[in-house]
Amino acid sequence: MEDRYIAAVDLGTSKISLAVARIEGEDIQIIYYKEVPSEGIRYSAVFNPQRVAEPLKNLISNAEKELNIKILQTVVGLPRYCIKQETARGGTPRSDAGSRITKEEVDNIKNIALDSYPLDNPEREDIYGAVAQSFTTEDMIQAMEEDVVGMVSDSLEGNFKVFIGSRKSRANIDNIFNESGIAIAKAYFTPTILGKATLTYEEMDTGVALIEMGAGVTSVSIYQNGLLRHYSSIPFGGVNITSDIKLEGGLSTSLAENIKLEYGACMPDKLASMSEKIIKIMYPDSGAEKTLPVKYLSEIITCREEEIIEAILYEIDQSGLADSLRSGVVITGGAAAMTNLSNLIKEMSGYNVRIGYPLRKFSSEGCTGIHETAAAACISMILEAKNEKLLNCLDKAPSFNSCTANEASESKAYEEEEERDELILTAPKEKEEKKSKPREKSKAPTREKKKSNGLWTKFIQKTDGLMDALFDQMDEDGNNSDTYE
Repeated sequence: MEDRYIAAVDLGTSKISLAVARIEGEDIQIIYYKEVPSEGIRYSAVFNPQRVAEPLKNLISNAEKELNIKILQTVVGLPRYCIKQETARGGTPRSDAGSRITKEEVDNIKNIALDSYPLDNPEREDIYGAVAQSFTTEDMIQAMEEDVVGMVSDSLEGNFKVFIGSRKSRANIDNIFNESGIAIAKAYFTPTILGKATLTYEEMDTGVALIEMGAGVTSVSIYQNGLLRHYSSIPFGGVNITSDIKLEGGLSTSLAENIKLEYGACMPDKLASMSEKIIKIMYPDSGAEKTLPVKYLSEIITCREEEIIEAILYEIDQSGLADSLRSGVVITGGAAAMTNLSNLIKEMSGYNVRIGYPLRKFSSEGCTGIHETAAAACISMILEAKNEKLLNCLDKAPSFNSCTANEASESKAYEEEEERDELILTAPKEKEEKKSKPREKSKAPTREKKKSNGLWTKFIQKTDGLMDALFDQMDEDGNNSDTYE
């Protein structure tokens, strides 16, 4: 069987990621993965295509040079904030009632449901994706997809959860790739596929909340009985933490980001000797110095993380499935790597918590960062696109494996805006992290919630129904802001 190649692009608030994979039958090998800082993206949605186009073009161009190939098309992720979830139903009498139901018939029922779904505002809204919830035949109700395929029935009807987002945001993505001369082979609403890359079958079956903690958006996806049952998103993430450090420390954005990545941690009381260390920042040109105690840094981070966790728990409660999460919580995304974050979530929620690194469903050699939480979205798109048997994103096979050839190279391009900002630190570079106890699997945890201060509830009440207004504002000030804070 001839090899195929898939290129996946994840457009994030703080970074753009590109992964290239070789597909040989059922085997997946990642041969390229890189991240670069992004501009013109807010809440995971493109609001200024021009600012996004340049770093994306450079990222793709560098990949083409290193692999000696031409990328003709890619798969790409859609925005994850301001998403409505609705219910759609589709069905039709079967022409051959005596034949077995096929997978193609099930997919056709889904297409019928989506094509016939009445959008409230077709000029502003677009269907990003859908997930089957149950199917009904003449003999069964509330059946799973794997149960109905192969059955014999006079009729087939399906219920689907539909995810609706901004048409303008999707058009902006099309604008970027059209200008770059690269076709979009598939556009995925990644929350519908992220579980396949980070969760085990047992977790999705027994009930789990998958929290994707990005730079601008934190999303909550709840799985039960193997299916995505609820989705919601929160407009807070890693950039809010960076902004807090910047303001409290009087630092540049890039320096605050680097300090967060190197020394950031939650729960200052659990840092042991690290809490006594001091971060000393020297500016060689002026001779000025600044200091930032590690304990104070942790207090800044913990305050914001508690606010985000409170919003997460509110959304979980709103789903009606809070008491059914027998596998607890799994956190993934770039902002999930914060030291002690999983312990803080467990303390505030009572759930068992683990970090959702990409599952080992692929091979890679020397691709720095591909096994980190920040790469989960790209991996999920590659796993999903693998099922498209005719999809091939390259014009020819690469001449070599870029990951192997550049194993010693640095994959993340987080560089300081001012090279004169020198960090002289009294703390060691290795972070101290408390080991978590083994997760109990026998029964659902009993949650002991902290008393909520109601901030997220008040936010929801004030912003209810303002999705259109948000995107209007993003369009208006698109040319007035380089970064989201």
